[in-house]
Amino acid sequence: MGSMKTPGVYVVEKNAFPNSVVEVATAVPAFIGYTQRAANGNKSLLNTPWRISSMAEFRSYFGDAPKPKFELVEGVGNSVIAFNGKNYLLKRTDQYTLYYNMLLFYANGGGPCYIVSVGSYTSDIEKGKLEEGILPLIKEQEPTMIIIPEAVALADPNDCYALQQSVLRHCGYVIRSRVALLDIYGGYKDRKDEAGDVINLFREAIGSEFLDFGAAYYPWINTSIVQENELDYENLDIAQLKELLTAELDLSFLSDDKKKQIAIYIDGLKEGLPDVDRNTLHKIFVQLSKLYAEVMKEMRLTLNLLPVSAAMAGVMTTVDNTKGVWKAPANVGIASAISPSLNISHEEQEDLNVPLSGKSINAIRTFTGEGIKVWGARTLDGNSLDWRYINVRRTMIMLEESVRNAARAYVFDPNEANTWVNVKSMINNFLNGIWKRGGLAGAVPDDAYSVYVGLGETMTPEDILEGILRVTVLVAIVRPAEFIEITFQQQMQKS
Repeated sequence: MGSMKTPGVYVVEKNAFPNSVVEVATAVPAFIGYTQRAANGNKSLLNTPWRISSMAEFRSYFGDAPKPKFELVEGVGNSVIAFNGKNYLLKRTDQYTLYYNMLLFYANGGGPCYIVSVGSYTSDIEKGKLEEGILPLIKEQEPTMIIIPEAVALADPNDCYALQQSVLRHCGYVIRSRVALLDIYGGYKDRKDEAGDVINLFREAIGSEFLDFGAAYYPWINTSIVQENELDYENLDIAQLKELLTAELDLSFLSDDKKKQIAIYIDGLKEGLPDVDRNTLHKIFVQLSKLYAEVMKEMRLTLNLLPVSAAMAGVMTTVDNTKGVWKAPANVGIASAISPSLNISHEEQEDLNVPLSGKSINAIRTFTGEGIKVWGARTLDGNSLDWRYINVRRTMIMLEESVRNAARAYVFDPNEANTWVNVKSMINNFLNGIWKRGGLAGAVPDDAYSVYVGLGETMTPEDILEGILRVTVLVAIVRPAEFIEITFQQQMQKS
């Protein structure tokens, strides 16, 4: 207010309360991968982070599911079909899975998220393109998680590990306000697989930097995302399919008239038929051909075998919205999951959860009568008492970002006692609200948090001359009861 020069009554309004801290969003994942298209009208969205809140919006901007292509090759593997004395391996010739992972994300309670499309279904999945999708996220403030489901689709496992290292560096060094949810390359395989222990390979290749900003999950899960009516003969090499169906027909004991009728159906298999005719042929062969039905089943099982990171992003969203970011995202079921690709026993999980290297891998396990559950809540930095648990890291990110955003209001304010009191009151009020909701540990507020600011307390006279206002905040973040010990002992009979 200027100086008073004219006689009269002057009204002066003073703020009675300090600024408040607005809690930032905690569950906003960013997905990087390949989509059918990437456009908002005529504007390209390629390599542009774009916020969506539903699968309807995803389809609007990024298109529909890929049309997966399979071929049958002689060999041995997970999807083997025995026919005419030969073993055929069902091999997928494309690996676009972002769309299916988005379905899994929303099935588990997902909400607003960002999509970075790095290419279309006509492009090859490349480490370089996926890595380029990380860079645009530097300018986005809202995302709190990074997920690249198609990293495990890269042909070279070393490319996958290098990409995951780049994600960890982005989260823990460049931004420091995000966590990376990682998948195990080949995570559908048993640890005793002849190709090598997938867990040890991951631990050796992931490095040792910024591990407290990442969490990994094993094994992959069999889901119900892709339904039977979404696949037909057009997903196969039609020429090869005709050859196999003809061989099956020749081996059958059907009458000649029936064989002639089925042969006409086989000749009618071609691409580009109207939907009604294509669906009719598909249903006919499902009923008449055991080989065809088995191939369709194996295709669906192959497509439904998905890594867990997208589902975990949905689980974390649900837990954050219902219980708070400080609740460990574990002992929670996974929706649209039929079974883990492998069953892990109590003993087998010991090395996953508490390895000598500290690189903990969270297990996905099935329990009789309870279904499939996330049975771990550790970061990759399992030996750290500070950052062992993923909910501790994510809670600290929320507190830091919320306070940092609110403190911007005091940049360039006088570095003196009135400003210090306002800043301290603002942070105290915010932390008190978090404590009341159960986010901080302590019977009374003084046990849960404390805020220090002032000359001689956090600052020296030189700090003030240099324009530095230092605030020290101590918080006691709640940690999960990961191990519960119940002791029983017999006592003497008293009556």
